[in-house]
Amino acid sequence: MTTSSFKTTQSEEIFNAAQNLMPGGVSSPVRAFKSVGGQPIVFDRVNGAYIWDVDGNQYIDYVGTWGPAICGHAHPEVIAALHDALEKGTSFGAPSVLENVLASMVIEAVPSIEMVRFVNSGTEACMAVIRLMRAFTGRDKIIKFAGCYHGHADMLLVQAGSGVATLGLPDSPGVPKSATASTLTATYNDLEGVKSLFEANPDSISGVILEPVVGNSGFITPDAGFLEGLRLLTQEYGALLVFDEVMTGFRIAYGGAQEKFGVTPDLTTLGKVIGGGLPVGAYGGRKDIMSMVAPAGPMYQAGTLSGNPLAMTAGIKTLELLQKPGTYEYLDRITKKLSNGLLQIAKETGHAATGGHISAMFGMFFTSEPVHNYDDAKKSDLAKFSRFHRGMLERGIYLAPSQFEAGFTSLAHTEEDINRTLEAAKEVMSM
Repeated sequence: MTTSSFKTTQSEEIFNAAQNLMPGGVSSPVRAFKSVGGQPIVFDRVNGAYIWDVDGNQYIDYVGTWGPAICGHAHPEVIAALHDALEKGTSFGAPSVLENVLASMVIEAVPSIEMVRFVNSGTEACMAVIRLMRAFTGRDKIIKFAGCYHGHADMLLVQAGSGVATLGLPDSPGVPKSATASTLTATYNDLEGVKSLFEANPDSISGVILEPVVGNSGFITPDAGFLEGLRLLTQEYGALLVFDEVMTGFRIAYGGAQEKFGVTPDLTTLGKVIGGGLPVGAYGGRKDIMSMVAPAGPMYQAGTLSGNPLAMTAGIKTLELLQKPGTYEYLDRITKKLSNGLLQIAKETGHAATGGHISAMFGMFFTSEPVHNYDDAKKSDLAKFSRFHRGMLERGIYLAPSQFEAGFTSLAHTEEDINRTLEAAKEVMSM
């Protein structure tokens, strides 16, 4: 593979202009390539497993608009459904049958969900579910895990300390200490640490929220017994267990991580895949808990664009496509080939690396030690990842511009795409 034709002149011009128009030149921080250096490429269009930038470079995409594009970008059946929906209008701000259809599909698929509320983003879903946890239990404190991201709501932007608990210090300027004072932080995969928090706060913890498979510290899987242990602890102390499946929902299995691992939480947040690439979020769970949400109950939450007909349409068609026989077997097969191939190439070229995959989600860290939590992930060689990322980009492979983000495959990726990716990786890691 060659990099001689790789040019980014127009991307650089557009991004330079953007920095005078938007903070950092982007609408979301990780897009700015701060973690890997250099300037981001500016997209022109996407289709299937591929991206084209404004300079005409083509890439095999393993970001998939950060997860939603599990069927591939601009899937023709999704686009056709959206064309039909557009004829009826872009927003209703009122009930539509599309909400019933997607809600029924979600309830049927996700073990924990008996009722669901649609919102507009994963952040909004997590913000609402925290309020619901507190409303239902009458308790204020929550437990989250270092390196698990649940959106940018104040009470969830908490800096993780070296121990299982922190003092609730906010992780961002502008977040008052009072907003995070009731947020306790534990270490992912450390069940004893969570137990200690419950023992110290036996009657004041409303619940535990986590990514059942972490995707925002890189790809980190739960140790055997960890999710099961959380389920037992929350039940013992009368607290709720919340799986943030914005990333894993309908991606690592049709029923999400809770189906994959056989652990059913009380509440679940969703996003990404269920909107088929349009802005969407949702939270749902046991009917007795969800009945607390207005107008059925006293816990208020609302949204002008919630249940948007275009998002519902794209979500319905995406879930229909995922129900086809062999879908998840195919996703697992190609992702396993990619993940195992990357690790084997790293070994052959003398680079310490660890990683893995579940279905259409994968990750690799440049470190010799196993990664069980965020502290482990931070031991990775970030400079090496930056060089790897740039080398792959120049060879037409688009990876997440951060060591601390999971990668995604789609039904549109082919064996040839995987082979080309591994060929590029071998070139880059041999340099």
